[in-house]
Amino acid sequence: MSAAKIQLSEIRFKVNGVERSATVPPMKRLLDVLREDLALTGVKEGCGEGECGSCSVLLDGVLVNSCLVPALQASGCEVLTVEGLATNGALAHIQRTFLELGGTQCGICTPGMMLAAESLLRKNPHPDLDAIREGLAGNLCRCTGYMRIIDAVKHAIEEPILTADLAPEETVHK
Repeated sequence: MSAAKIQLSEIRFKVNGVERSATVPPMKRLLDVLREDLALTGVKEGCGEGECGSCSVLLDGVLVNSCLVPALQASGCEVLTVEGLATNGALAHIQRTFLELGGTQCGICTPGMMLAAESLLRKNPHPDLDAIREGLAGNLCRCTGYMRIIDAVKHAIEEPILTADLAPEETVHK
């Protein structure tokens, strides 16, 4: 009995604003393509079952668990990872607030939390506390107890971005 030959497919998609491609087996997860093939290790695998949110990315602007997305489904799409939040080496506002307010501990949930916060703020630039909690609800953290993460999101809303803090290439989106 011979092993069946696995058919590989090429996917082309935009990742963090850059056109990329990968040749993948049919059910390879987007998470694995990002980490293994594209070396975007900011995307973390926590549970591998879509429960923890550590692998969250924005797929065509929608927050998804990349461990549940077959890579072929991302063909022709735009993917944003935590690495894509930064601009020309300068941290994005949400990344700075997480850093400044201790919203990062072990770092496993942090990229997914930042992308969940980014997704929330794109939909609702001025969420109340309940909306923040709901926006982060799909992401689990075992280190911070959530208060510092919630504080970081609130701070991102309340504190204006100072143009002196930005790299010349960054634009202010508030």
